[in-house]
Amino acid sequence: MSSAHSAVPTAGSVSSPPSTASSSSPAVAAPTITELLDFVRRTARNEALIASLPLDPEGRTWIRLDGPGGSEAWLIGWPPGTGTGWHDHADSIGAFTTAAGALKEHSLAVRLPTDGWKTLELTDGVDRSRELAAGQGRAFGQNHVHEVLNESEDVHAVSVHAYYPPLPRIRRFSRTGAVLRLEQTESPEDWQ
Repeated sequence: MSSAHSAVPTAGSVSSPPSTASSSSPAVAAPTITELLDFVRRTARNEALIASLPLDPEGRTWIRLDGPGGSEAWLIGWPPGTGTGWHDHADSIGAFTTAAGALKEHSLAVRLPTDGWKTLELTDGVDRSRELAAGQGRAFGQNHVHEVLNESEDVHAVSVHAYYPPLPRIRRFSRTGAVLRLEQTESPEDWQ
């Protein structure tokens, strides 16, 4: 969850605490992509929750949420001009919805090798872009490579994200033209 600007994590979860399961409790089914998208859309309509996120003019802020079925979820504030840089979510599926402002997503319609490479030349036609205004979102499968940006010059954006399984790692990339370069791999302790 790091960004080009330093961001200070805010205090823990603002939703109800996770239930404690005993050995006699039935296992919770893994959420589907559709369920994750439904969750982020519902959460993005929670005006009190969205208003509770402290917004920093210098860097992204976030609050960890309890997602459905053991998923990892985040409420994220995006100052004008900030973004994630190119990254993936390893083997996690996910969804996000813009709750306030607008976000731009650039993504690659290509499956990257999971390991063993540092530089990859992308072919023509793999780039996708979409503008996500308040109330709009999207879901994605495993190994989805994208960057998310708040291109506004003066308006904060807020979004809700959910991933399942909880993110085991994030690979960060740099991009120059058609060349994508693996820069680093982060684990949960790097952003939580």
